[in-house]
Amino acid sequence: MEEMRRLGVPRPPAVAVGDRIVHGWNPEGYAQLVGVNYKTPRQLAPRALATRLDAILAAAESVTRAIPAERIGWKPPERDRTLGDLAFHVFRVGGSFADAMDLGELPESWFGQAAPTDLTDGPAIARYGSLVRGRLAGWFEGAGDSEFARDVQTYYGPQSAHDFLERTTWHAAQHLRQLHVLFERLGITPPAPLDTRLFADLPLPKSIW
Repeated sequence: MEEMRRLGVPRPPAVAVGDRIVHGWNPEGYAQLVGVNYKTPRQLAPRALATRLDAILAAAESVTRAIPAERIGWKPPERDRTLGDLAFHVFRVGGSFADAMDLGELPESWFGQAAPTDLTDGPAIARYGSLVRGRLAGWFEGAGDSEFARDVQTYYGPQSAHDFLERTTWHAAQHLRQLHVLFERLGITPPAPLDTRLFADLPLPKSIW
């Protein structure tokens, strides 16, 4: 960490070769730095990602509405986060894109937020999700294509808006997967089966957790 600070990097991820450094999640930059060939994976266009993100949040809204009141405070062993907080987190992740683009930065603290105390059940959290979807729809409607070419400072380093949107989309998708896994574990029938087409062309982790 001392060497990272000397090179002007506040926190990982970063790759350094001598005094040359690439900060943030940037596989192409890492490859150039160390002198290897790198083929950039296929990436959905920004407008396609925006549509996909809304579909993922819509699916999460439907599932969240079905969380039984007696299970809202249940915690799985994999994470120190209640089922209700996980549902809230899906929408906080999605909404963070518009918030960070307007602010110019993405603080890590946003992702540690629990559901507000007035969101006491699944339907209430789902209504919050609907508001997030409305906020995002308005942001994307008003955004010109140049918005996706600019950079935003995230807690894991600088990212292009396009890359940040892709990460936001698969991050929300990953938590949607987790909600369905937990529903199955608890014997809760979701309103609809998980549509795996929502994950096509997204760089999702192999592991659910």
